[in-house]
Amino acid sequence: MNAEHLPDNVRPWMGDSIGRWEGDTLFVETTNFHPGQSFRVALKHQFYVTKDAIVKEWFTRVAEQEILYRFEVNDPGAHSDKWIGELTLRATEGPIYEYACHEANYAMRGILRGARLAETSPGED
Repeated sequence: MNAEHLPDNVRPWMGDSIGRWEGDTLFVETTNFHPGQSFRVALKHQFYVTKDAIVKEWFTRVAEQEILYRFEVNDPGAHSDKWIGELTLRATEGPIYEYACHEANYAMRGILRGARLAETSPGED
């Protein structure tokens, strides 16, 4: 939070993100995308970016169980103009499981087994 971007020669996978609060809104800016990372996946959508793209995101709580998510993609190397979008994120019931993929996804078996055991344990959450 409230940090500076990494130097231009440091390009992590999925870019370098920094955030700050703008009133009640969390603002996140991502730059310095890795040259080998040609697409970014966000909220069930994927879009293609060059290493010089700038992605800006705003997260604003608009109700107890609701967040307004807005984004802007500015990438002259891939698009003729910036493009923007927004959608509402709503809270869901139950636990949220890790969704990152890796070969064979060994962790998922353990996560699900732990959840099944917790469901059968009386009086504990």
